[in-house]
Amino acid sequence: MSQPIAAAADIAAARPATSQLPDTPARPPVKSLSGLLPFLRPYRLPIALAVLFLVLAAMATLAFPLALRSLIDSGLAGNVNTGGTAEDRGQQLLALREHFLALFAVAVALGLFSAARYYTVSWLGERVTSDLRNAVYAHVLQQSPEFFETTQTGEVLSRLTTDTTLVQTVVGSSLSMGLRNAVMGVGALAVLIWTNPWVMLQVAAVLIGVVLPSLWFGRRVRKLSRASQDRVADSSAIAAEVLNAIPVVQSYTAEDREARRFDHATEQAFKTAVRRTRARAVLVAFIIIATSAALLWGLYQGTQAVMQGRMTAGHLGQTVLYVIILAGAFAVLGEVYGDLLRAAGATERLMELLHSPSTIVSPVKPVLPDATQAGSAIDFENITFHYPSRPATAALSHLDLSVSPGETVALVGASGAGKSTVFQLLLRYYDPQSGTLRINGVAVKDWPLDELRQRIAVVPQDPVIFSSTAMENIRYGRPSASDGDVRAAAEAAFSHEFIEALPEGYLTFLGERGVRLSGGQRQRIAIARAILKQAPLLLLDEATSALDAESERMVQAALDAAMQEHSGQRTTLVIAHRLATVQKADRIVVLEHGRIVEQGSHDALVRANGTYARLAALQFTV
Repeated sequence: MSQPIAAAADIAAARPATSQLPDTPARPPVKSLSGLLPFLRPYRLPIALAVLFLVLAAMATLAFPLALRSLIDSGLAGNVNTGGTAEDRGQQLLALREHFLALFAVAVALGLFSAARYYTVSWLGERVTSDLRNAVYAHVLQQSPEFFETTQTGEVLSRLTTDTTLVQTVVGSSLSMGLRNAVMGVGALAVLIWTNPWVMLQVAAVLIGVVLPSLWFGRRVRKLSRASQDRVADSSAIAAEVLNAIPVVQSYTAEDREARRFDHATEQAFKTAVRRTRARAVLVAFIIIATSAALLWGLYQGTQAVMQGRMTAGHLGQTVLYVIILAGAFAVLGEVYGDLLRAAGATERLMELLHSPSTIVSPVKPVLPDATQAGSAIDFENITFHYPSRPATAALSHLDLSVSPGETVALVGASGAGKSTVFQLLLRYYDPQSGTLRINGVAVKDWPLDELRQRIAVVPQDPVIFSSTAMENIRYGRPSASDGDVRAAAEAAFSHEFIEALPEGYLTFLGERGVRLSGGQRQRIAIARAILKQAPLLLLDEATSALDAESERMVQAALDAAMQEHSGQRTTLVIAHRLATVQKADRIVVLEHGRIVEQGSHDALVRANGTYARLAALQFTV
């Protein structure tokens, strides 16, 4: 295995290895797995059936040695070297057949009950895992951007895939095997104690001495299992990050460097997994050897009893089978215990994700605005806001801004002036530390989140295109829209012509992140999506930045026409670095370091000869 170079190691060390989710204190496996109870409760009937089939299968297994003892003592031992008439021998043969039929009946019952148990438990494992995966994914979708500032996407994906697979293994297989073997082991031990009380009490005492150290040693296995899963998540995070930036990686010829960084992460995961496997192997070996030694001692005592005439051959055969069942049960339980330890770590990680609170939640008692009020009146009242990742720097400082319904306001200023932060607060991705933000007279915090965001359409600077068709990408703005509505929105955004030219028109698959489109085409798809939404508040974040001059002119005309069509109903906020796109805005607001330094029309601001005039001079002077 190649070792990463120092530069790659430095890069890896400089980035967070794991998410910043709160760590759950180490708990016993049973308590860790108790987080699955809410997902198991809806399926009480399948669980009851699985337990029933499990117990019946275990009882069928435990009945087999009894049937074998009856065969040996009554069907075989009683008929060896005995004379009698042909009629007597015929009756003995019929009796022997009855014993074999009894054994076959036990085998049939075991097969049927085992198959029913396997199907029921497998169904339960698949169902619970699907529910758990859906619940975690839905919860992550509700998280605010603050969550993703400290949690890598690859970490989330690892928990959704690797960890849920471990839980599925336990719920759908290991737990059932463990319970079945526990019932068989307890039953076999009970029969052995009943038939050989003194010897088996000694064995039971030894077994208790085996279990207690195993539980203690298992804590180390569980910690290593958790660490192993964390290292796997590290490599997943690196892969997700790099694969989403392939063009940049290749443009900097960093393929080998990134491969070595991934190699370093997987090597760490491998080493941690080896330590976990070594510890688990020692645990399993200890359980099997100690259990076998105790049971062989009991078997030796039984053999001595047969030689002394205190036990029949059938009784010995029965004892041998019960010893094998008991030894096998303890061996399987040792394996299952290792699986439970791994699943406990996986469940802890999933519960951390599922119980991580979102800083932005819909109000318990929302205040609904006047439904008859058209447009969106916006009021920023003494707003001060710091991003959680940059608490020492104010993104907005004592901002006061009022926007009337139907007004078009442009936000301009240097990078970092706070323009995008205004959009973030309007969408309530964050809450300000002080001040009040109102839409239509209602504080944003009092709006239901769904209702608030349904009223806002956004065209981001970096357009998002989903791995779907052009039709579905535009319809994302309004899922109930007809094909005609989608085409009308595309025509308004001057997208219809190039979409029709695609191999399958509106049904053309656009590829992951819209790789089959140019930057300008992706932007026009995003604009069509926003137009289709028909929201009363439109946010344009450099919406024409990726367009050539001709496309920019067409799209700007389309947006102007759309705003005029809903005059008095649609409020528009525009972020722009290219001032030519905002000259016709009703008002231009100039921001510096989170404060408003100027506002007015283009002509008035140019005459004022302030910050805006300097920016305009740089862009309009050749």
